[in-house]
Amino acid sequence: MKYQARLTALIVLGAAAITGGLAAQVRGLPVRNAGVGTGIGVAVDVGFPNADAGKGMTLGATGAIGLGPLGLTATAARFDPKGEGKAINSLGATANLKIFGGPLIPFSITAQGGIARSSYDVMTPGAIDPTGFTETHLPVGIGLALTIPNPVFSIKPWLAPRLDFVRTQFDGADAETDSRFAISGGVDLGFLNGFQVRVMYDRMKRGDVTPGILSLGLGLKVGT
Repeated sequence: MKYQARLTALIVLGAAAITGGLAAQVRGLPVRNAGVGTGIGVAVDVGFPNADAGKGMTLGATGAIGLGPLGLTATAARFDPKGEGKAINSLGATANLKIFGGPLIPFSITAQGGIARSSYDVMTPGAIDPTGFTETHLPVGIGLALTIPNPVFSIKPWLAPRLDFVRTQFDGADAETDSRFAISGGVDLGFLNGFQVRVMYDRMKRGDVTPGILSLGLGLKVGT
């Protein structure tokens, strides 16, 4: 009976963790799919999750490289939820393939696959010691982007629907896998010196909750 009660509590906590954390590639930041850039770039983003996503604030750093139609990114983030919960560190990466668009075509379509992972401890009802919890997130989708040229800076709005596949596991328990539809979008402002300002938003619906994340970021193209 004690084992069943503990397992039930773990499942409930796991569902709560999924609800609060999945509106993101890494914890607390939107899934970005704004096309494939050229050369090497770096960016810093600050995320602001809504109440259903845990509130608080996230700080993340991303490195990106574009090799023709193929783009790769790697992101590290630290999500500090509101309340007494401990900060959560996570790592993620994406592979992006441009399937339509070119230097003279302002519209692009990009396929994306990604993975992110975070591990942390949670307290279960009646437990003396915390239980380890691991979440692996795999977003798969496409991104639609349009570059609008301007004498001073370019404007790039983008929209990216996707499927989220999530695997969660408590120490000593079987893993659970879930999937759902989500969408992200944003606007990039790109300047001639390689400097970039970007705004993103990510949203999904899961039952009666709608986790969402707004982020503001700065980027820089540092190589070709």
